[in-house]
Amino acid sequence: MADTDDFNAKIIADFRATQGHPGGPFAGTPILLLHTIGARTGTPRINPVVYAEDGDRYVVFASYAGAPKDPAWYHNLKAHSEAKIEIDTRTLAVRVDEVTGAERDAIYARHAAKYPAFAEYEAKAGERTIPVIALTPVSAT
Repeated sequence: MADTDDFNAKIIADFRATQGHPGGPFAGTPILLLHTIGARTGTPRINPVVYAEDGDRYVVFASYAGAPKDPAWYHNLKAHSEAKIEIDTRTLAVRVDEVTGAERDAIYARHAAKYPAFAEYEAKAGERTIPVIALTPVSAT
């Protein structure tokens, strides 16, 4: 857990220092900072997450690099239907909706075609369907 926390802290610092355009392994990849409230603890959390734009909303993928379980931030979003995101230099309040069925499949397929690692994650996840979450801005802060 500490390694993940340190890794995320470095990405978050780089994201903020570069106004939302981190370098290193994420250079050129669209990243946002997802602010959630812990489902069990109520503690504020921030996770760097790859996203795709879909009309007026942002979609994120709970891939967890193909692990057999969903990432903690997904459970946090399921527990709280509102969150915040940092994208570029903006902070936005967002409504959280899980995308399912054919719409989910189409969005995931487009994303995996653009970022092949996500096709690998889907294969590694086995029986687990990787959740796709739509984040729709409700106001700017």
